[in-house]
Amino acid sequence: MQICMSDGVADVVLTCTLVEEGAGLGGMGGGHFTRTPATLILRDVAVGPDESLEELTPFVPPSIPDPDLLLFEAKVSSPEIPNANVLLHADCNEQEVMCELSSYSPRGFEENSDRVFFMVSLSVDEVDFSTALILETLKVEKDESTLMQSKLGLPLSQSGTLLTDLIFVVFTHIKSVSAPLRSDVLLNCGFKQQDTPLAQEVGIEWRLQHRGKGRKVLEMKRALDDTEGSTIVDGERAGSSINAAQVVGEGNASLTLTTLKVGDEGTYICTVSLGPFHSQQVIQLRMIQPPDVSLSVEKLVLKSSSSQKLSCHSSKYYPLDSQIEWFSLSPTDTEPQLFKDQGSLSSHRQHGDGTFTLSSHIAVPPTTVPGTKIICKVSHTALEEPLFVSVVVEPPEPNSYWWILGFLIITVLFFYQVMG
Repeated sequence: MQICMSDGVADVVLTCTLVEEGAGLGGMGGGHFTRTPATLILRDVAVGPDESLEELTPFVPPSIPDPDLLLFEAKVSSPEIPNANVLLHADCNEQEVMCELSSYSPRGFEENSDRVFFMVSLSVDEVDFSTALILETLKVEKDESTLMQSKLGLPLSQSGTLLTDLIFVVFTHIKSVSAPLRSDVLLNCGFKQQDTPLAQEVGIEWRLQHRGKGRKVLEMKRALDDTEGSTIVDGERAGSSINAAQVVGEGNASLTLTTLKVGDEGTYICTVSLGPFHSQQVIQLRMIQPPDVSLSVEKLVLKSSSSQKLSCHSSKYYPLDSQIEWFSLSPTDTEPQLFKDQGSLSSHRQHGDGTFTLSSHIAVPPTTVPGTKIICKVSHTALEEPLFVSVVVEPPEPNSYWWILGFLIITVLFFYQVMG
């Protein structure tokens, strides 16, 4: 990736791949995809006043234009790409930028139309940045000297690039989010378009895909001129909503979900439609619920001749992964030691709300030193740190026979002294 900056804007050069559907067996389409190296030059990316870009390497087009190279050039000052500063620093932060281009056909456009469009998918590894761009090729006045790109058959500029204009952006600031059960969550999705609207009505659809099944969560249509009564909202998931005013005023198509359940987990697809143009973003929603941890007894008294059963319960957690370990800390130890016998685990029990419970059982031998602390450690993905519960081993109670005999002797002696 290369960057060149001047006058508060920067040109970002990205290494990309042009993805095209190839021919399958027997010449049928859809068999496989071909991937061809390409370069995307984003012109006039807005740079904040606090940005410090040193040792910049300007993009220099080939001295002799090469019709075999795929060089896409796009001016992105209007509309702007939100959070594009992430692209500026990806190389320095050793983050991989994933860039894919593909041919795009708006609904209702004929294939032989003079207007040619491309879709660009941009994301940055380990960063919440995901953006889809729709580019439209600019008209190039052709003459005898005009070079044609050999693969796409499109006219090139004098510098050998395919000149395009950014017309539509759909983005999200959060690619994945985790939320606890019964909480509320906001799934971010937004869009931008050119100053000249692509259409007079915007359509928003949110869908949920999970384990091979899909369903519509919410659909909205809204006139961009803010005509009264122009909003149509169909929310199929109770507690789902979208702010229609923000859709029009800010291009904010974010979805709010209240009182989350396990069934809300999955892949959410935000599709924004403007007339014949549409694009989407994907957000992963993971449900989490930390376990409640408890022991089967509050007091553990040793028996002189048999082991004592002790259970640790990890209850009402989600997702499934939960680990239970046992430790002991004797009065003479400074650090807990792993319990010699980790006992047995119950099978996972699933509750009606989708959460799980797991129990672990150990036998505390009668030879355990009184004062020893028995510790249960529970680890789970919803916990920042493991949870610990413990009980202190108490010495055996006196034998009940001798206790009763002693009580009778004391009682007889007491009455003897009184009567005497």
